[in-house]
Amino acid sequence: MSSNSFPYNEQSGGGEATELGQEATSTISPSGAFGLFSSDLKKNEDLKQMLESNKDSAKLDAMKRIVGMIAKGKNASELFPAVVKNVASKNIEIKKLVYVYLVRYAEEQQDLALLSISTFQRALKDPNQLIRASALRVLSSIRVPIIVPIMMLAIKEASADLSPYVRKNAAHAIQKLYSLDPEQKEMLIEVIEKLLKDKSTLVAGSVVMAFEEVCPDRIDLIHKNYRKLCNLLVDVEEWGQVVIIHMLTRYARTQFVSPWKEGDELEDNGKNFYESDDDQKEKTDKKKKPYTMDPDHRLLIRNTKPLLQSRNAAVVMAVAQLYWHISPKSEAGIISKSLVRLLRSNREVQYIVLQNIATMSIQRKGMFEPYLKSFYVRSTDPTMIKTLKLEILTNLANEANISTLLREFQTYVKSQDKQFAAATIQTIGRCATNILEVTDTCLNGLVCLLSNRDEIVVAESVVVIKKLLQMQPAQHGEIIKHMAKLLDSITVPVARASILWLIGENCERVPKIAPDVLRKMAKSFTSEDDLVKLQILNLGAKLYLTNSKQTKLLTQYILNLGKYDQNYDIRDRTRFIRQLIVPNVKSGALSKYAKKIFLAQKPAPLLESPFKDRDHFQLGTLSHTLNIKATGYLELSNWPEVAPDPSVRNVEVIELALVSG
Repeated sequence: MSSNSFPYNEQSGGGEATELGQEATSTISPSGAFGLFSSDLKKNEDLKQMLESNKDSAKLDAMKRIVGMIAKGKNASELFPAVVKNVASKNIEIKKLVYVYLVRYAEEQQDLALLSISTFQRALKDPNQLIRASALRVLSSIRVPIIVPIMMLAIKEASADLSPYVRKNAAHAIQKLYSLDPEQKEMLIEVIEKLLKDKSTLVAGSVVMAFEEVCPDRIDLIHKNYRKLCNLLVDVEEWGQVVIIHMLTRYARTQFVSPWKEGDELEDNGKNFYESDDDQKEKTDKKKKPYTMDPDHRLLIRNTKPLLQSRNAAVVMAVAQLYWHISPKSEAGIISKSLVRLLRSNREVQYIVLQNIATMSIQRKGMFEPYLKSFYVRSTDPTMIKTLKLEILTNLANEANISTLLREFQTYVKSQDKQFAAATIQTIGRCATNILEVTDTCLNGLVCLLSNRDEIVVAESVVVIKKLLQMQPAQHGEIIKHMAKLLDSITVPVARASILWLIGENCERVPKIAPDVLRKMAKSFTSEDDLVKLQILNLGAKLYLTNSKQTKLLTQYILNLGKYDQNYDIRDRTRFIRQLIVPNVKSGALSKYAKKIFLAQKPAPLLESPFKDRDHFQLGTLSHTLNIKATGYLELSNWPEVAPDPSVRNVEVIELALVSG
């Protein structure tokens, strides 16, 4: 199953399920609907007797109840022998429900299903298109290699059926047969090539899905059908639109040159609104080879634009990723409004959309700046949505809106959702590093949070302040002193460790406070968390090297405590430090460089967006959501330097006449 797009699972399996549901629903009267799903179902023995009855009404009632059991998720597999006997029933309503059942259980009961294979073959010739399609579905659901030739023949015949519904099911069966026997690939490609020429909108989505599953690298099969697919796109069913759009995105990246060339302007776009005639003329003079968009490239962009108004979130997301990956940057802005509209959907849709917006907002902030307030957090949002909105607000922050955002963040810090409050503090830290004009303001605000009653808020503030002070430690001696006093009240291990690390790094700037902090820590060493113990050892080593007279005995005392600690990491670290800083006969050459090792200049941390490296995955895909390459992911190729011959997409008039005739 391809994971190239997050709604693919629904497309590949959901299409058949929907059709089967529609067929089943058509056989169930409204008056019997309540009874169908009621818990007071007859026992399986009664159902078996009804299925063996001579009366069609009893059989039909039994099949309705069995399909009802399946709909409720109950196991009806033990009824398979009784159901399969009715596969040759002359009553079309019974036959349709039997096929619904067989599609569900044929894979589990392969031996029994094989006994009726001749019946399925006869049903492929049935005058009713629903029966022909259902028979093909059942046949392709029997996962037995021995019937592969029969399935192959059935698919070939169905692909030439007069009914587009049957041809659609032939495309579905191609994927099943390929997963059962990949050696049939070449023959299946021939069927796919034939179905790609089909003019029915009902078939288009299914055959493209089969193409993506069986031979996604055979771009040559798309050439002659490219324009037809672009023109049919608006009328294809929703899940088919998603598949076709993703396929055409990959196709466009291999057949057209990049519209993103620096300094190039689209000839059909005109000049920028704020650009003067002189500026335009100057740019024109500089251009040697003005970029002109290929008409086929323009056709795809133009024909997908109306789908931004689709009611289906997956379709809107598919069009958005197409515009992002293949349209000129000046035209991609239209997707922002449609994506913001999707934020009114359920939380699952919001999560996917916000993830994609977070990636987009890193590279092109201007697209979403007009909708800044749409990303403000609501009290009813779940934590995962709140965190993503914070990420986007951080990406959109600039000198013009930072003061407004900081006021908004002050409200978020007071949230009862502690995970969200901690994430907000991290966001403030990132804003401080990205926008130097507000670094001091953010730092002062974080220092104020150190007096907050909530320990989690204080702890997170300490961690963020530590990172900010690494960038300019010399200017903030008072803040370090203030944080040292917090060691008496803060109990969160990460925060205590951060304060100790900060004091150790700046021990020469706070010569009076650092030894006193070490003395206090020596008293509580045995009861501290392992993370804190490691930083106490580091602080002792740094003070031993910079203020040996005052801290020599204290450091040796701490090293003795560490020597007998229960944690082997602590004991190992203690031995390492003792050998490095305490001179003795066995001391190696490294002891001479102990001060340089412990007090070396540390690089300032980079507070980067977690979405910074996701842009190498195609937007809207499972791989982008998980940030790993998922099975079945199809990578977007780089734009070609020179566009391939566009004449390969031309369809000869003779061919058209033959098809229409």
